[in-house]
Amino acid sequence: MTEKPRPLRADAARNRARVLQVAYETFAEEGAAVPIDEIARRAGVGAGTVYRHFPTKESLFQAIVADRLSQVIERARAQAAADPGEGLYAFLVHMAEQGATDLGLTEAFAGIGFDLTEALPEAEREFTGIMADLLAQAQRAGTVRSDVDTDDIKTLIVGLQAMRRFRGDSERMRRVYPVIRAGLSVPGSAEAAR
Repeated sequence: MTEKPRPLRADAARNRARVLQVAYETFAEEGAAVPIDEIARRAGVGAGTVYRHFPTKESLFQAIVADRLSQVIERARAQAAADPGEGLYAFLVHMAEQGATDLGLTEAFAGIGFDLTEALPEAEREFTGIMADLLAQAQRAGTVRSDVDTDDIKTLIVGLQAMRRFRGDSERMRRVYPVIRAGLSVPGSAEAAR
C-alpha cells in the first residue's frame, strides 16, 4: 500500500509558488542558464528551499516548461475551435510572439540544453497533437497546402521565435507573417494572395 504524499504546509506552499514564479520570470528573461542559487536569491529563499521542492535545476525548468506548454495547448485549442481555417496562423503568430518574451520556452522548443521529448514526453505529445490538429483543420479548410507536416510547423515556430527574440523587430515580423502565410497556402488560392 502506497502512502499518499502529505500536503505542503502553508509556508512551504507559498515558498514553492514564489520559487516557481521567480523561476518562470528569470528563465523567460534570461534562459535556462541562470544558476539555481540566483533563482533562490531572487525569490528570497535559501537554495535548500528550492532544492527541497526541485532536486535539480532541470526539474525546476521542467516544471516551468510543462506549465507554459499547458497554457500554449489550451490557447491553441481555443484558436482551433474559434476558426479552424485560421487557427494555425493565429497559433504561429502567438508562438512567434512568445519568442520575444519567453527565452526559456524558446530554448525548450529549440532543444537548447533541454530535450523536450525526453523530459516531458506527455506534454510534448500533446503539443505535437494540437499542432497536428490545427494543421489538419487548416488543410481541410483549404487554407494550408497538403504537403506541409507538423515538423514543418515546428521548424517555423523555432525559427520565428528565434527571429522575434533575437532581432526584436516587431515591425519586420508583421511583414514576415504574410510571407509565411503565402508560403503555407495552397498555390493559386485566395489565401496565397492575402
